[in-house]
Amino acid sequence: MRALRLWSLPYFEKWLLLGVILGIVAGLSALAFYFALRGAEYLFLERLAGLSMPRPLGEGGTLEYQFSADRYYLIPLITAAGGAIAGLLVYYLAPEAEGHGTDAAIAAYHYRQGRIRWRVAPIKLLASAVTIGSGGSAGREGPIAQLSASLGSMVADLLGLSPEDRRIAVAVGIGAGIGAIFKAPLGGALLAAEILYRRDMEVEVIYPALVASAVGYSIFGSVVGFAPIFGNYTEAFNPAALPLYAVLGAAAGLVGLLYIRAFYGIHNAFKRLRVPPYLKPALGGLLTGAIALLAPEVMGVGYGWISLLEYGRLDSFPSALPAVYLLALLPFLKIVATGLTVGSGGSGGVFAPGLFIGAFVGGGLGLLFHLAFPQLAPSIAPFVIVGMAALFGGAAKAPLSVTVMVVEMTGSFQLLPAAVIAVAVSYIVTGNDSIYRSQVPTRRDSPAHAGG
Repeated sequence: MRALRLWSLPYFEKWLLLGVILGIVAGLSALAFYFALRGAEYLFLERLAGLSMPRPLGEGGTLEYQFSADRYYLIPLITAAGGAIAGLLVYYLAPEAEGHGTDAAIAAYHYRQGRIRWRVAPIKLLASAVTIGSGGSAGREGPIAQLSASLGSMVADLLGLSPEDRRIAVAVGIGAGIGAIFKAPLGGALLAAEILYRRDMEVEVIYPALVASAVGYSIFGSVVGFAPIFGNYTEAFNPAALPLYAVLGAAAGLVGLLYIRAFYGIHNAFKRLRVPPYLKPALGGLLTGAIALLAPEVMGVGYGWISLLEYGRLDSFPSALPAVYLLALLPFLKIVATGLTVGSGGSGGVFAPGLFIGAFVGGGLGLLFHLAFPQLAPSIAPFVIVGMAALFGGAAKAPLSVTVMVVEMTGSFQLLPAAVIAVAVSYIVTGNDSIYRSQVPTRRDSPAHAGG
């Protein structure tokens, strides 16, 4: 009885079983990628460059961090080497593993009946671990989304599921993998349904994604811990500050638009560049490393810097620039560095850079609000948190799931009203632009529902 006659079971029974299976796969793949990335960081940054990078509070970080780098001058060479290794892996073994991964998984859902080649999973894991671990400016979300989606497609093939069920398994894999590695299971489940469209949701995905995300999160957290990535935000919410969060939403939307257009502008420039494709990530890595000589904060996922910013530890930042200039410049340097790393063909996600950019936009405005309205803004911390949600919620066209994910990652559910207002404004400001080009407007526009 092939696949235990899974297709003959009622919807909820079938997807309860499949959700558990996909959650186990997502949790294990998140662990594999997490430790592969930690290993690459140790080899490239700690051993070769003698570099100490901050970690977020939920991953063993501390607020007493002190920056050090024994062989600072090697950074451009190390980031270039990481790009070269990733380029060779991707372009010779699995070209679809290029770039930020989530877009490829979304495209597989809409245009390829959820089919993703099996070899994509190991190549994406290795190429992304090397790209990010060598100091490239990229995030974990794209790699784990494509990795878990690829494994979801593999499970569907092994169980002989229908094309419709394979598509659902791919979407569930996206959400469960992201929900696990970000320790944000509810947001990850919602993302599985929301990330496919710009103005719609795939309702059929929500139930299995909730099951899979809960299982994946439980497996991942049982090994690395369940503390929110950025710790727990404990300050009270002040409703009188809502107009300030609306202003932050508008600013985050404008910077989000810049992020999208600059990213694809750099991406298109690299596509036109007449050099062998496998060398482009090396060039992008070299240029990212050059920026890192000025601002090492742009390297890697950047979560440790966000934790330090949230708690006002600007004295821990290595830049000699005054705080106002640092907060003003870092979002734009991160935009360029991410475009160079991922837009050149390197392997990594755009979610974490989006959070970093939003955090520093929020930190900069929060500082201005603090100076102008100290009673309404006694701390920059809530603006850092809401800035993360506002910028990427609008840029990704995923306002609901990104809002929930950010409050899960920061333990800041009391800030939900502020985040909702800011994300709603950012979503309007960004219009139809999205960092995920494979999204389609609504279910009616998806080939997956053609003739439905």
